[in-house]
Amino acid sequence: MTDRSLGSMIMEVTGPDTGPAVVMVHGLGGDSNSFQPLMGIMEGFRVLRPDLPGAGRSPIRPGRSGIQGMADNVLDALRAAGVAKAHFVGHSMGTLVCQYIAAQHPECVTALTLMGPILEPPIAARAGLKERAEAARTNGMAGIADAVSHGSVSEASRKANPVVPAFVRESLMRQDPRGYADHCIALSEAKPARHDAIKAPTLLIAGEKDPVAPVPMGKALAQAITGARLEVIPDVAHWMMMEAPGRTASLLKEHLH
Repeated sequence: MTDRSLGSMIMEVTGPDTGPAVVMVHGLGGDSNSFQPLMGIMEGFRVLRPDLPGAGRSPIRPGRSGIQGMADNVLDALRAAGVAKAHFVGHSMGTLVCQYIAAQHPECVTALTLMGPILEPPIAARAGLKERAEAARTNGMAGIADAVSHGSVSEASRKANPVVPAFVRESLMRQDPRGYADHCIALSEAKPARHDAIKAPTLLIAGEKDPVAPVPMGKALAQAITGARLEVIPDVAHWMMMEAPGRTASLLKEHLH
């Protein structure tokens, strides 16, 4: 494993340079470690896991904003790494970034796997995201981390493995509040992706108990993307990579081959 600084992003790169490329794009409050439970199935692949600007170990990048800016940053980093085409894996906000890339640059996308897949937020959610951004700037991440680690992990997962909400809380706590606030604003202002322009084979993985990306949203996205397949994991909420790593990894492995 090597860490590469590509533009304004830190990216973890593993696997052989000649292997098929897989790009993993984390969600709001996540970073490259969001996908760590899935790395056991990635032998033979060249896996690139960026921390989006302002998240994880990557500094805030002024001048580029919004989901579009994130998509452009990811593509710039891949070009710098010599990657022309890849299988894109996204989680939550990262699924929207991947949708933008797949719609605008289909030549760069072999396939899509979208975990906790979202559409652009509805009006009520946009207002909530702006309030959360202000809370992060004013009060820091502790209150947000407590709320997210409880509300976005299913009750069954919390009881079966208390490490899961602890992982989610730590992921949130390690975020720069300014960067997290910027990402909240980016989501609050997000425009819909051009789903009719997405031609890559697409797998959607939803959690049955997900309050962030509920199953009806996954069904709507599956209908909007031609040929997309939706898989629902029972008793799981938004962090299926940690809540059900075995099932999530199995679905991803099937789609990668």
